Amino acid sequence: MRTSSGAVRGRTEDGLTVFRGIPFAQPPVGDARFAAPRRPRPWDGVRDAYDFGPPPPQDLGAAGTAGPPDVPGGDDWLTVNVWTPAPDPAAHRPVMVWIHGGAYKMGHSGSPAYDARRIAADGDLVVVTLNYRLGMEGFAHIEGAPANRGLLDQIAALAWVQDNIAAFGGDPDQVTIFGESAGAGSVAALLAMPRAAGLFRRAVAQSVPGTFFSAALAADIGTALAAELGLRPTVEDLSEVTPDQLVTAGQALAPKMPGNISRWGQAAPTVTPYAPVVDGEFLPVTPWQALTSGAARDVDLLVGHNRDENRLFTAMAGKLGQIGEDRASAALRLYAPGGEAAYRAAFPDASANDLYERVQTDWLFAMPSLHLAEAHLAGGGRSHVYELTWPAPAFDGALGACHALDIPLLFGTFQESLALLQFGGAEPSEEALALSARFRSSWTAFARTGDPGWPAYDTGQRLARVFDAEPAVAPYPEETSRRLWEGYEFAPLPLVDPKA
Repeated sequence: MRTSSGAVRGRTEDGLTVFRGIPFAQPPVGDARFAAPRRPRPWDGVRDAYDFGPPPPQDLGAAGTAGPPDVPGGDDWLTVNVWTPAPDPAAHRPVMVWIHGGAYKMGHSGSPAYDARRIAADGDLVVVTLNYRLGMEGFAHIEGAPANRGLLDQIAALAWVQDNIAAFGGDPDQVTIFGESAGAGSVAALLAMPRAAGLFRRAVAQSVPGTFFSAALAADIGTALAAELGLRPTVEDLSEVTPDQLVTAGQALAPKMPGNISRWGQAAPTVTPYAPVVDGEFLPVTPWQALTSGAARDVDLLVGHNRDENRLFTAMAGKLGQIGEDRASAALRLYAPGGEAAYRAAFPDASANDLYERVQTDWLFAMPSLHLAEAHLAGGGRSHVYELTWPAPAFDGALGACHALDIPLLFGTFQESLALLQFGGAEPSEEALALSARFRSSWTAFARTGDPGWPAYDTGQRLARVFDAEPAVAPYPEETSRRLWEGYEFAPLPLVDPKA
């Protein structure tokens, strides 16, 4: 198989041809460090594309659950992987390009959780997964470097798809990008980025985080990150330290962030010092502003979230079901539009724990996702909305439909990464397998036709697909929250008080 940079050799696996670790850009090291991605250097002969490329330097997370598997080391981080039913240039199959999540600081396309063979086989289409720079390398504000380097990497990968995917049996005019969590935030950003225009036809955004940084906030957090190393946030200073040292700086700052609410506002408790930056150049405005103005009206959008997103985080913190009035009140004061009283009045029978979970789920994922659909509709685009309400089976269902539960359901990878927590290591039930198949058939139908199998969203009926043991099409289930957040603007998170 010949690409624009050289020939590659894949392997046949389970009726598919799989290529791993194909460079779409040069290693971002040396004089390419902190720069926009550069086209890969050509190679002679045939390159074996058998193994995933090395993961970008990253924070492995508190439990290591989202960390990379045992893969070769090296600095060739910017690679793609391709699953195809047949590498036939005449096939013209739809293409799905997966962008992984991980709080913009962790994750790797080689994770077994993102094994795309079931999607490619069930949908009879080509699936591409990609790496992008994370943490300080990809998202921190660094003087002398372009903003949003991780997003620029994603654009470079999508350009590679345009140039090369036909040889793998894909149709470059039928590309769907899909991502979850930070991957969905990336999808939303790509919809708004002029450099990404024309690189994809459809987009799937699973649990869109509403956290986009203003330039001032990104600069202030970037200064704090560099200060952890005793340095300035400049290319000159930071080029002198290793990527692993930058990871360490992020790990050192994250637990200190909640103490900076007076300075960094809503961003502080997320303990994630990275997000796409509304820099006025590569990302001129937020995705919600861009879509309202019609920036992506020709792109079909499928967007949704899980009912109980935040329960994953309280479970991982060992606080599941244990949030008291003080923490609930603090969260309501910080996040609830209209203030604490509005949420308490809207949910009069909710416990402190439930109010805490609800407002955090609404602020971080549910309402940003719904508002993205409504912004796209306002700009002349077409959106389909869903909510996952089926509870994870572990802990007798106490996790609910928590964050990232859609990943094992979509990929069918029930024994990997966070699925081990959500499914308790048990074999999936027939009910889970049926729901998993339903996810894949909906996503691949959308990639093929723009119709996932239920009506497009509108502001009259507000119909959505509810994914549960018995799926249904019904008015958007979180109507109480929707009304509370009606008219709210997901603006770039500000630097609240630089003197605090």
